[in-house]
Amino acid sequence: MIFVKRIAFFSFAAQATLAPVFAFTSKAVRVSGITSDAVHSSSWGTPASRNFAVNTSLSKYKDTHAELPSFQSKEEYEAYLMEASGLPKGFATGSAVGSFVPEEAPLMGSLPIKGTIIHLTDGPSENWAAVFTQNKFPGSPIIVGRSRLSSGKPIQTLVINNKISNVCSGGNGVANSEMVCEAVAKALNLEFGLDSVLPSSTGVIGWRLPAKELAQDVVPRAVEALQSESAFVAARDIMTTDRYPKLRSKTLSNGARLIGIAKGAGMIEPNMATMLSYILTDATVPKSELQSMLSEAVNGSFNSISVDGDESTSDTAVVVSSNKVDMAGDEMMEEFRSALKEICSGLAADLVRNGEGTGHVMRVAINNFPGSSLEARRLGRHVVNSPLFKCAVSGNDPNTGRLAGAIGSFMGKFKGNEDVSKITITLGGRTIFCEGKFVLEGDSVEKELSDHMKNAQQNELSDFPEHQKCVEIGIDFVVGDASATVYGSDLTNEYITVNADYRS
Repeated sequence: MIFVKRIAFFSFAAQATLAPVFAFTSKAVRVSGITSDAVHSSSWGTPASRNFAVNTSLSKYKDTHAELPSFQSKEEYEAYLMEASGLPKGFATGSAVGSFVPEEAPLMGSLPIKGTIIHLTDGPSENWAAVFTQNKFPGSPIIVGRSRLSSGKPIQTLVINNKISNVCSGGNGVANSEMVCEAVAKALNLEFGLDSVLPSSTGVIGWRLPAKELAQDVVPRAVEALQSESAFVAARDIMTTDRYPKLRSKTLSNGARLIGIAKGAGMIEPNMATMLSYILTDATVPKSELQSMLSEAVNGSFNSISVDGDESTSDTAVVVSSNKVDMAGDEMMEEFRSALKEICSGLAADLVRNGEGTGHVMRVAINNFPGSSLEARRLGRHVVNSPLFKCAVSGNDPNTGRLAGAIGSFMGKFKGNEDVSKITITLGGRTIFCEGKFVLEGDSVEKELSDHMKNAQQNELSDFPEHQKCVEIGIDFVVGDASATVYGSDLTNEYITVNADYRS
């Protein structure tokens, strides 16, 4: 039998200070021996603290806001996430860190690798859904995941590793993924064996997965670390170049709960999902409806963002239910649908704000587009992916010609017969282009537009989200009826620095 630890939650002050509680510090948030700022540690404390049983869990979960508040420090942000990180009924998570020497680059020496397990504690569930990348060079975990999904079989456990994405590597990548799944199944004594384990990998493309190290070292310790209270550590330990964890939660009127975590900072322009995202719920939603709801939520969120225009080979979004809360009635199902959209939209926006080197987040609202919503989203991504416009935003330069040029480029290439004579473009709420002409009125307008960009700027090196401000761009075609909202990132020197030396 696998014993799952239960840990205590504590109320956090605005500045994330804690009263000392059995070796807890006042400068960092800890849960059962884990410091929230110990990014390189996945230990759940000493054996004594791991075995310490407490019954002081929050009687009512807190939720994240649809739009997060501003934060003054990493500690304040992580305290906020901790209070909202309560797991739905029937779930446990555990993480551990190991090491490996890459076969493709042995001179790099020993490198760290983390493994995270998300486990249904009371048995497998048939009610799960997933969407995967459409990249033609998918990772081996994607191949395994698609097979699991198409089989219609239940799953009970997710296993995620960072550092290595297991994509098109030498050897047998699928067999390596399955080796890790088998280790999870054995460690947890799963009824349906490795077929009930869903793998994910993220990190360097082309390197072999250190399956032996994961299976023999990391997985057993991640299982030992399983706890049933908080999703925070899972959100933290699936990260790669992310600067901070991303977590969203929502409690429904009947007590059912959803919590989502995501990772991703570069190679972000999904074509179905996100980089890696996992949404856990105790709401009982049939598999077919869950798949439909997830696909719908993904289209309006993860499919509507771009940091750098590069689609990952490992994109995965999963929602899984522990079936603990009855959802009878159309009203409850609609409430669940709305909550799922909110979780996905929040995580998608978080991914862009946490993008590699992101100094500004652009929000492009497209209205009355003469075409489909899919085409409207493509236009939005075309705008936020324009290198010239991204650089202008990075420099707080309201170069409106670059914005109009990007729109005109898209329409000329893909919608050449459509009427653009009535289009209106706004920046920061001010009209800058209307009916074929720029509306620019001297230095005061130039300063107003530049100030809007400066006001939305964030520190691209910050390890927490300072605010939720965006460079607001509006595009109204007047003549159509499709709409879309797309989030994108600017282009900074930091993005180049991160990606010029990514593997080390």
